[in-house]
Amino acid sequence: MPEQKITAEYIWIDGKKPTAKLRSKTKVVEGPITKLDDIPKWSFDGSSTDQAEGNFSDCLLKPVYYITDSINKKPNILVMCEVLNPDGIPHESNTRTVLRKVFEEHRAQEPIFGYEQEYTLYRKDWPLGWPRNGFPHPQGRYYCGVGYDEVYGRPIVEEHLKACLEAGLSISGVNAEVMPAQWEFQVGPLSPLEASDQMWLARWILYRLGEEHEVYAKLDPKPMPGDWNGAGCHTNFSTKAMREEGGIKIIEQACERLGQYHKQHIKIYGADNDKRLTGKHETCSINEYRWGVADRGASVRVPVSAKNAGRGYLEDRRPAANLDPYQVCTALIETICGQGFDPDKYGWGNLKQ
Repeated sequence: MPEQKITAEYIWIDGKKPTAKLRSKTKVVEGPITKLDDIPKWSFDGSSTDQAEGNFSDCLLKPVYYITDSINKKPNILVMCEVLNPDGIPHESNTRTVLRKVFEEHRAQEPIFGYEQEYTLYRKDWPLGWPRNGFPHPQGRYYCGVGYDEVYGRPIVEEHLKACLEAGLSISGVNAEVMPAQWEFQVGPLSPLEASDQMWLARWILYRLGEEHEVYAKLDPKPMPGDWNGAGCHTNFSTKAMREEGGIKIIEQACERLGQYHKQHIKIYGADNDKRLTGKHETCSINEYRWGVADRGASVRVPVSAKNAGRGYLEDRRPAANLDPYQVCTALIETICGQGFDPDKYGWGNLKQ
């Protein structure tokens, strides 16, 4: 039988600071692909992605997770990759390899995560649907709104949802957010690596579909100054003990412990997060830590459902929309399951606020 040629879109995270960007390129490979080991490593020019010098620019892409390419359809695939140095050692920008090691250390506690990714749709450097020479009505009417005068961008949002589901991603919902042209999708609950891989891949699909609509999604924590909501990525977290009978006490202890490492977490919770965490617009001040039940103005919220059931999960409301999920998972696991989180240990302590 003739060989089956398929496309594999290699997707990775670059070395841009303070906020990394997604990159990708297409390789034609022999199919069908039935397991991860069928996908070969590949190289790229790291000098063009802030990951190498021009005189020694080769970096390696190591496939670590793949899904169906729902844009180019089966049997084509999307491949999440880790970046390695030419000698095979993880590149310093490779935050996934750190999470992988931390997860292995605390796997017995069965941590799981869910993300609530907010984003803002733009066209030609202006929020989609906003008057070009003015502003829309004040926010309040747009959250979970319906109608041409209430929401902007639903076609791409629904296309993104369908593409993620077709690709096999664990998207659990979407909704219009408080600011017009702002939306949210949710990923999880899943184990740390799978949740984070799927978050990056869902972002890639969103950006890629935006090309078809001449629209782009921004993860800016404060996309518009003034009396408008910022954009976050609330991160839901639980361990096996939290999910079992009497787990509410473990949740409360975790909330207290997170307060002890607030400054360390903020360092990796997204660049320019200070513009969003002002104490207004459903946030707690970046300089304060507070947790509470059903409190959407707190740093960390315990859902009322968890309080009533006596078990469940907590919601960290501090991460910005532009978070690196690998870093945030690492911070939460080390703080709650381990001895505490120190971003400087991994060279992550220099995020500009």
